[in-house]
Amino acid sequence: MSLLRKTSAIALVLAMTGAVAHAQTKPAAKEVVIVHGALADGSGWRAVYDILTKDGFHVTIVQEPLTGLAEDVDATKRVIDQQTGPVVLVGHSYGGSVITEAGADPKVSALVYVAALQPDKGEASGALMSKFAAPNDAMRVSVNKATPDNKYFFIPAAKFRETYAQDVPAEQAQFMADSEQQLAQKAMGAPLSVAAWHNKPSYAILTTEDHVISPELQRWMYKRSGAKVTEVPASHAVFVSQPAAIARVIEDAAK
Repeated sequence: MSLLRKTSAIALVLAMTGAVAHAQTKPAAKEVVIVHGALADGSGWRAVYDILTKDGFHVTIVQEPLTGLAEDVDATKRVIDQQTGPVVLVGHSYGGSVITEAGADPKVSALVYVAALQPDKGEASGALMSKFAAPNDAMRVSVNKATPDNKYFFIPAAKFRETYAQDVPAEQAQFMADSEQQLAQKAMGAPLSVAAWHNKPSYAILTTEDHVISPELQRWMYKRSGAKVTEVPASHAVFVSQPAAIARVIEDAAK
């Protein structure tokens, strides 16, 4: 082999070695931002928070106003802006719609959908849910007499556990019912301007005993997006009943 060919071969090997080393040393995400769903707030994520924090992650939980998609996306973007490294963005239920739009932020390295809606660009959350009926349709609409045009979704407290959290201890489910956060109807009618899952790796937790978002709808959405799916036999409140399962998927996404 000529000296020139030997030199070229060595240069090629060094270049390939450098590329592999670069890929292997790519930093894992240590920032986790969690977006809660409708009818709940961030407090229910404490057990997931504790697991991830113990494992070395910095976890921030967005407290959405649930007054409209644009407002909820804006609240999420403000939290993403505060992070210093790559972000794993997690969304539960309606929060899946929020992270689908907010996840276009360049800081977001991966998306995790927890029993969550996963709309495409131009789709509205409500229209997406109508593809497969919820197994237990206990949702109701409330109206404030002073602002009758503003309608909000809620589940009556007496039906909350059987609908939303059947695998959560009764006392804890009652607390969730009594601290329920209503969701503006207009949030479900707003089409998304972007779908980040087209360009970001997505992971999904499919809850097979869900009475709020049909397991069939979850399976359809996650297949469409090519998400890495983990099936969990749990209610819609899987983040409360099985926090370790949620944490495992988030940590997998962070790699």
